Amino acid sequence: MNHMIADKPEHWAVLVLPRLRVQNANAISSPMTWGFPAMTAFLGLMTGLERRLGSGCGICFKAVGVVCHDFEAQITTEGFTRAFHLTRNPVGVDGKPPGIVEEGRVHLELTLVFSVQLASDRLGEAERQTLANRVAHELAGIRLAGGSVMPPLPNDCKRRPKPFLELEAEGDETQPQMRKLVRACLPGFALVSRDDLLAQHLADMKTVNPQANALDAWLDLSRRNHRAVQSEGGDVVWQTDKRPGWTVPIPVGYTALSELHARGTVTGARDTKTPFRFVETIWSMGQWISPHRLKRLDDLLWYARTEGESQTTYRCCNDYAPSDPAQAATA
Repeated sequence: MNHMIADKPEHWAVLVLPRLRVQNANAISSPMTWGFPAMTAFLGLMTGLERRLGSGCGICFKAVGVVCHDFEAQITTEGFTRAFHLTRNPVGVDGKPPGIVEEGRVHLELTLVFSVQLASDRLGEAERQTLANRVAHELAGIRLAGGSVMPPLPNDCKRRPKPFLELEAEGDETQPQMRKLVRACLPGFALVSRDDLLAQHLADMKTVNPQANALDAWLDLSRRNHRAVQSEGGDVVWQTDKRPGWTVPIPVGYTALSELHARGTVTGARDTKTPFRFVETIWSMGQWISPHRLKRLDDLLWYARTEGESQTTYRCCNDYAPSDPAQAATA
């Protein structure tokens, strides 16, 4: 592996914030997809948490994993058409209602898993638990994917699991720690990257249509395809293409469309103190899998990587790789 969490130094640890209830998170993850919030939102949350805690807290965040336990999109449920529940804002000074900007919302229950590096004075059990509680307290006061972190329900106070921070195990202790982490994430589904599926599907499509491109492969993987097939007896039957597990189209970052403009030179920019660049979304494929199929911690974690000579691409990366293709097809 070639990224920031490959060669792990001393004092690496795993921080788990279990069963977070999030209300009204952003369900419009990109210009072309909706549903679960984009992974860029969780990497942004990780950066915001580190800045809010400050350098004196003794913790440095490196990667984040997300496990979803409950998903309740705020949409209509009648018929085949889906529409978001939108707010009705007060009329303006002219007596007319303002234009509605569509906003998609979703209620979530999540478990967040962070790979962190600890200072030498935060290695004790009591110090680690205090730090985990502080991180959970700070998280309750900020937005998560645009949504609000809700306090536990009265009936959940006694049984709701507490956040914990453990030093990352090595050698023979790796598997027992991974099993403990998996138990904390069940029942639920973890989002992992499947860039390999997109590359393989594009290669398969090119054998039939040499003009096929990555967008064609992405769209083909994002839908259910029904085909009319003639049987040996001459009858025509409809068949549905098999899907390699619970795959979903996801945005995974941004790439530059323009050069870097000096701060304050772009009219209408919300931040006039930071250099500005126009970007577009990068899409790939993801897969929801049960946490018990994860063999190592890095299979769950997402991290940010900048690419290009001028760092013109910001990409969310994940190193999940199915150990058995047949297992991946039924995940």
